[in-house]
Amino acid sequence: MFVVLLRFSDKSKAGPLMEGHKAWIKRGFDDGVFLLAGGLQPNLGGGIVAHDTTLAELQRRVGEDPFVAEKVVTAEIFEIAPSRADGRLSFLAA
Repeated sequence: MFVVLLRFSDKSKAGPLMEGHKAWIKRGFDDGVFLLAGGLQPNLGGGIVAHDTTLAELQRRVGEDPFVAEKVVTAEIFEIAPSRADGRLSFLAA
């Protein structure tokens, strides 16, 4: 499982790239890789929980985000090896 943090580095360029960024997020969900996505508060960027992928594949996918490609955000990827999970999330600890 992975946590991806997308922190704004140049918000001024975000507007024209927003539709492409939203389409990129939708593809992540459609592909079954993204489990959760949302904003880092207060307006610092975004965060994504991803699973069922490799680090190399996720790095490639993150590099395709228009926000990353155009340096609107900087991306950090953290891998978590779950050892315990609430029953509702047991599929992550398998």
